[in-house]
Amino acid sequence: MGGVQRFIVVLLFEGVDLLDVTGPPEVFAGLRRETDDASGYHVVLAAETLDPVTTAAGVRVLPDLTFEQAAARRIDTLLVPGAVQIDDQRRVRALTDAGLVAWVRTLAGRSRRVASVCVGAHLLAAAGLLDGKRATTHWSTAQQLAADHPSVEVDPDPIFIRDGGVWTGAGITACLDLSLALVAEDFGEAAALRVARQLVMYLKRPSGQSQFSVPIEPVSTTRRMDELRRHVTQNITAPLTVADLAAHAHVSERQLTRLFKAELGTTPASYIESARVESARNRLESTDDTLERVASACGFNTVDTLIRAFRRKLGTTPTEYRNRFRRTGTA
Repeated sequence: MGGVQRFIVVLLFEGVDLLDVTGPPEVFAGLRRETDDASGYHVVLAAETLDPVTTAAGVRVLPDLTFEQAAARRIDTLLVPGAVQIDDQRRVRALTDAGLVAWVRTLAGRSRRVASVCVGAHLLAAAGLLDGKRATTHWSTAQQLAADHPSVEVDPDPIFIRDGGVWTGAGITACLDLSLALVAEDFGEAAALRVARQLVMYLKRPSGQSQFSVPIEPVSTTRRMDELRRHVTQNITAPLTVADLAAHAHVSERQLTRLFKAELGTTPASYIESARVESARNRLESTDDTLERVASACGFNTVDTLIRAFRRKLGTTPTEYRNRFRRTGTA
């Protein structure tokens, strides 16, 4: 992965959601940790002035440069976070500011690509950047976005949407999914998967953490696929044939295969095997179950099937995996 660093500008303003601002840079920094050269991303925070900005969480953040200074640069990606107001009846409304909207319009004109995080889509819409485009935002403000901007095709279902050079994300934590998708577009799926695996390592597990014991498949972009993945996890011991999954999703078998290829880059059978291996990992780490019991509990018909799956997915055997990643203190 060679070349010049991509210049990423994250907008910063009073009342902005903190995770909207800090989440994407963590993903981009993860790419740098996964490579051996200096290419990747150069991320800066831009605000009206260089004074500290107080986020919705009450945490003060220092900008790196002003909007005016950012506008003098050629920007690769402009990231636009959002802010909300909650009234005394717990109703949520996305906030926009005319001055900020003007800067979004100006900076977008200097950018190769624009992406909104959560309710930042309202700022993009107010700047005219979503006219005639399909877009998403947090579910709590989707109706507001549609009502305020009828020229925008609002779809509250996907986690994120790309329409040309404009991306919109559905929620605060979806900013991580969207950022991973940007990494995949820029540097390939394999790089994005390495970053995804690295990020989930931050979730500390009791008595020793396994670098293998996390899902490393790409994120799905629709709730239908999320539901299918939950169905697989909750019915891991069932046959889970393509016909079964297609019936559950109310689609044809051919359409189901296309969905898995388009959203996860794999086949239904390969995904199911990965999910079963993931379940087996957890049991091997945390229990003294025999391989026969692990195989049965995770949907593998035989121990031989379990072993073959581990060799395909992890390049090791269940016994070798347990010896390396067995948690101490379990019975």
